[in-house]
Amino acid sequence: MNEQVKRLQDLQAKAQMGGGEKRIASQHQKGKLTARERVDVLLDEGSFEEIGMLVTHRSTNFGLDQEKYLGDGVITGYGKIHGRLVYVFSQDFTVMGGSLAEAHAQKICKVMDLAMKNGAPLIGLNDSGGARIQEGVVSLGGYADIFYRNVQASGVIPQISAIMGPCAGGAVYSPALTDFIMMVENTSYMFVTGPNVVKTVTHEEVTSEALGGASTHSTKSGVTHFTAENDVVCLQNIRHLLSYMPSNCDEDAPRLPYDLGNEKREKLNSIIPPSAQQPYDMHDVISEVVDGESWVEVHKDYAENIIVGFARLAGRSIGVVANQPAYLAGVLDIKSSNKAARFVRFCDAFNIPLLVFEDVPGFLPGTDQEWNGIISNGAKLLYAFSEATVPRVTVITRKAYGGAYDVMNSKHIGADMNFAWPTAEIAVMGAKGAAEIIFKKEISEAADREAKWKEKESEYAELFANPYSAAERGYVDEVILPEQTREKLIRAFEMLENKAEPVIKKKHGNIPL
Repeated sequence: MNEQVKRLQDLQAKAQMGGGEKRIASQHQKGKLTARERVDVLLDEGSFEEIGMLVTHRSTNFGLDQEKYLGDGVITGYGKIHGRLVYVFSQDFTVMGGSLAEAHAQKICKVMDLAMKNGAPLIGLNDSGGARIQEGVVSLGGYADIFYRNVQASGVIPQISAIMGPCAGGAVYSPALTDFIMMVENTSYMFVTGPNVVKTVTHEEVTSEALGGASTHSTKSGVTHFTAENDVVCLQNIRHLLSYMPSNCDEDAPRLPYDLGNEKREKLNSIIPPSAQQPYDMHDVISEVVDGESWVEVHKDYAENIIVGFARLAGRSIGVVANQPAYLAGVLDIKSSNKAARFVRFCDAFNIPLLVFEDVPGFLPGTDQEWNGIISNGAKLLYAFSEATVPRVTVITRKAYGGAYDVMNSKHIGADMNFAWPTAEIAVMGAKGAAEIIFKKEISEAADREAKWKEKESEYAELFANPYSAAERGYVDEVILPEQTREKLIRAFEMLENKAEPVIKKKHGNIPL
C-alpha cells in the first residue's frame, strides 16, 4: 500500500509543478501568477476540488510522445466564491504555452457540462498561445466543442472570462461568447490575427499591445468590460462581480440585509443646472440613489455617453442604464446602443431588475452614424428593453426627446413605473428647433425675427418642455422631487418584486444584428 500511496503522491506533486520550476519562474518574472495560484486567489480558501489532474494528451506526432505533462496545460474543477458553487478552468502557460488540443479541450468541456447540469457560474482563466499545431484538426474541433457549450450555456448560467495572457485566433471566440470579459493591463491581449499577419496583409506596423491590449479593447473596440492592473486585482474583481448575480437563470441574485431609514437625498435637488445646455455628471445622480459603495460600472471607458453597471438598492441587486449628459450630451449612437442593449439582455436573462436614468437629446446625427447602421444598432436597444420581463423603472431627469425617449425604457415599450423630475422635458425635440419648424412662416414675416423666435420657443416650451403633458396621459406615473427618488425607487422595486409576465410561445425572436 505504501508504494501505491507514494506513486499517487509523486504524480500529484509532478502535476502541481506544471511545466517546471524554470517556466514558473519565467511566468512570475512577467508579473503573472501561475494557473494554480490564480485558482487559489479566485476561490474561497480550501474550497477547490480538482478534476482531471492526471489527464495527458494521446498524440505521438512531431515528438509529442516525448513531451507529456499531467493535466495537459489546463487546471479544471469546482469550488466556492462567497460560499456559492462555481466551476473554473485555468490555462497553464508553463505547459506548452497553454496550447489547446484534444485532451485539454475535453477537460474544459467536462466542467462546462457540470456547470450547466448543476446551475452554477463558469469562470475561464485564459492564458494560452492558441491551438496546439502538432495535433492538427483535433485542436480546432476542441475549440468548436467549447464554443458550442458557451452558446448552450448563454442565459442559463453566468459565464465570465478573464484574459490573463495571450489569446489569439480561434481562442478569442469563447471569451467573446461569454457574458463578461476582464483583461489584465500590459500582460494580456486578444486578436484574431497577430501583428505579423497584420504587417504581411495590410503592411501596418503595430505591437501586440496596441493591436489587442487591455487599453485598446476597453476604449476602442469594447470587447472587454473591465481591466485590472494585475492578476490579483482581476481575480478579486471577478469575486465581487459575481455577488451581484444569481447562480443561474432560475434564481435571484443574493440580497443583502438593509434597514430602511431616512432615504431622502436632498443633494439631488441641486444637481440639474439652470440651463438645459449645461452638462452634469449622471454618476452624481447614481451615487446618491444607490446603496453606498455598491456601484460597479461595466464598460467604464467605452461609449461613455451611456453608463451601465450593477448596484444595490436597499440591499437588492439592480442593473443601471443611464444617459451621460457630460459626454456627447448623452446622445444615443451606435456604440452606446450596443453597449446598453447587451447589458439589458444580461440583466433580463438573470432576473436582475433594471433602473434607467434618462437625459437624452436624441440619436447622434451624421453620415458616419447612418452609413454604419445607427438604425439597426439603435433598434438593438429598443428590442432589448421591449423584450425584457424583469421589473423596469425609469426616472427622467431632464431631456427625453424624439425616438430616444421611446427607446430609453418608456412606458410604451413595457416599463413598469416611470417617474419624472420637475426639470424633465418630454417632447419630439428641443423647444428652439421645434419653434423654428412649427412657426417658420410667422418668424420669417416678423419685424423682429429674433424676438418672435424666442416668443414661440417659450410658447412651445410651456406646452411640451415639461413632464406634465406626459403625466396627464399616464406616460409618466408620477412627477417627483429629486430628493424623493431613492425612496420612490425602493418602494417601486419592492412592489414589483413578484412581477410575472407571460412569455409568448416562440423559438426565439430575431434581434436586429
